[in-house]
Amino acid sequence: MTSLSSIFTQWNTSKVLILGDCMIDAYFYGTHTRNSPEAPVPIINLEKKEKRLGGAANVALNIKALGATPILCSIVGDDWDGQQLLSLLNKESLSSHGVIIDKTRNTTVKTRVIGNNKHFLRIDEESTTFISKEIETEIITKASSLLADIDVLIFQDYNKGLLTPHVIKHITKLCNELSIPIVVDPKYDQFFEFKNCTLFKPNRKEIAEAYHKKETESLDFMSLTEELRNTLNAQKVMTTLSENGVLILDANTKHHFQAHPRKIVDVSGAGDSVLSVAALCVASGLSNTLIAHLSNLAGGLVCEKVGVVPVDKVMLLEEASQLGFDSLLL
Repeated sequence: MTSLSSIFTQWNTSKVLILGDCMIDAYFYGTHTRNSPEAPVPIINLEKKEKRLGGAANVALNIKALGATPILCSIVGDDWDGQQLLSLLNKESLSSHGVIIDKTRNTTVKTRVIGNNKHFLRIDEESTTFISKEIETEIITKASSLLADIDVLIFQDYNKGLLTPHVIKHITKLCNELSIPIVVDPKYDQFFEFKNCTLFKPNRKEIAEAYHKKETESLDFMSLTEELRNTLNAQKVMTTLSENGVLILDANTKHHFQAHPRKIVDVSGAGDSVLSVAALCVASGLSNTLIAHLSNLAGGLVCEKVGVVPVDKVMLLEEASQLGFDSLLL
């Protein structure tokens, strides 16, 4: 009989192509004891600086942490931060073969200032216009060449300009022809471009914004999720609702599962962990119920850590087993 343990072991042979916006997540850690006399802002006495892989690169890190083989396809700028990002990939033993250097853009960097384990400020350095036609052609050529032997494709969109409508449409068509499942983590700008995917994973804020609704407790997220699935012709849509759990539906079933209680420290990167686990679940052909439960649990585990960190596979399996997820395989 199949068990969670055997499924987690099976992930060790999975290959995942991640096509999307990569970035650096930088952190300034310190102590806050007083406010500035110059302006009504806190003073953070800096104690430590740190740089981590972010965006699609953090998804790759999560996929690796889950035992599978990630293949990242993205762009960086021809700048010092771009070299730093490539160095971080090398340090984590992640291939940069699919990363293209775009001399017309700067590398995306999100810098967070943390004091007393509290997130005080974020500074973003980025280019958000669409990539040029030349880089678009390079990305399509590179991504197409990487489709052989992969088990699932992830579109990771952070609205930084890599995933143009043409890139999305072209790669989706190839994946559909090759019967490669597609999992999408969308953002507002290209939200409705990801048609004919296997699993579309918005959060409550993204789906509310897409339909120009106010994100309130009374909003019928199930109806919006159902409408979205029909609009996109997606096989499944999973809408994450933060502390209110997760919705998942396909053409025949729809479910709302409550979140497991967690001590939330930092939500940064949780969506990347949810996406990574969901993608491997889809590649393994798991049920909607298991996709929702396992990915939602992964997001909760990551929220208990400070900063953007990958999910712990051993801890995920232990908690999933303790919660009786094996029974969901029956």
